[in-house]
Amino acid sequence: MIKDLLLPDLGEGIEGAEVSEVSVSVGDKVSSEDIVLVLESDKASMEIPAETGGTIKEVLVAVGDEIEIGQLLFKIEAEKTSQKRETKEETPPKFEKAKGVPTPPPSTQNDVTGNYSKSKPSDGSFASPGVRKLARELNINLAIIKPTGEKGRITKIDLHSYIKSQMLSSGNNVRAQKEINFSQWGEVEVKKLTKIKKVTGRRLQEAWQTIPHVTQHDESDITELDQFRKKLKKDHSKEGVKITFLPFLMKACVMALKQFDSFNSSLDHTGNNLIIKGYYNIGIAVDTEEGLVVPVIKEVDKKSIVELSEELMDISKRSKSKALKPKEMKGGTFTISSLGGIGGTAFSPIVNPPEVAIMGVSRSKLKPVFAKETQSFEPRLIMPFSISYDHRVIDGALAARFTSKVASILNDVSLFKD
Repeated sequence: MIKDLLLPDLGEGIEGAEVSEVSVSVGDKVSSEDIVLVLESDKASMEIPAETGGTIKEVLVAVGDEIEIGQLLFKIEAEKTSQKRETKEETPPKFEKAKGVPTPPPSTQNDVTGNYSKSKPSDGSFASPGVRKLARELNINLAIIKPTGEKGRITKIDLHSYIKSQMLSSGNNVRAQKEINFSQWGEVEVKKLTKIKKVTGRRLQEAWQTIPHVTQHDESDITELDQFRKKLKKDHSKEGVKITFLPFLMKACVMALKQFDSFNSSLDHTGNNLIIKGYYNIGIAVDTEEGLVVPVIKEVDKKSIVELSEELMDISKRSKSKALKPKEMKGGTFTISSLGGIGGTAFSPIVNPPEVAIMGVSRSKLKPVFAKETQSFEPRLIMPFSISYDHRVIDGALAARFTSKVASILNDVSLFKD
């Protein structure tokens, strides 16, 4: 019996991926757990198992292909011992989240688009799960979009065209770069953007266009805290734990978030309600050769400085080797982007939706600060930082109070001695 292997649901927020490796060829025998395909999606590599033991009869994808959820990948001749599926269903089964995609009954196996056209949703439109999910996130009624796909199916291009037309009509369109022959002025090199940079670029552009950004700049005296950090680093040096300033920033932000819960929230899909989160998961921007990735450290409020340091070492190493799992980049409530190890005096980071605020940290410097006690200037280590926020949720006065609170927390070493 021939079984179809379709691209399963890859998790929330992932609509498709690029094929980076095809591990099998026609005629190869596989077990249900054998890896047949490796994908590069958003910010991680993922392995796709065969799900069915048997012989590969047809390979329908190649390295470099952009594929979507529900797309046909392989045809596998199942082993005779495999249990046969019932064929009495009139409609194909729905995709099951995180468990892969069930094989459609024989009547629809040779027509992937039939999976959509034979199961008519309540809004009267036909679309793939990826297209339908994006429409839900953007609150778009698919019934008003003219389909161009086979058997009246709304394609991703149809949805994108509709979004583009709405942007044009509202005056929010971004003009495309005109084609220019730069070589007429000298030697050039064409370098293709990585998958991560393309995905990140699209998301940042969307965030910048849809979120009214404002940035509040501030600074904190971290002289005593840095001395404490160095002592803690020395105490744990034999354990191989690298203690940077980042865990202290994470803990300080959580303390402030608990007092100013609007910064630890998200707008719901209607834009009329604020979802206040009772958990504190901090996204950390990590610079890699492929581009920027943002793994999320969960339950920061429940972890010590040393525990956070160990987790940061692990997450940084796996980020750079593309070994992060999709679930490790979800569920963030607030993000920190630190450029302190590189340089700069200040910058305005872009909010990472659905979050409403992000911290940007620049390089700390020794500065002369006037001390009232001694009536003289003393060298102090000053850390500049900024908070970009969604002005629909947070106003300037609240932002100033938040940054002042973060600065005062970082100035109080006793808050970190637990």
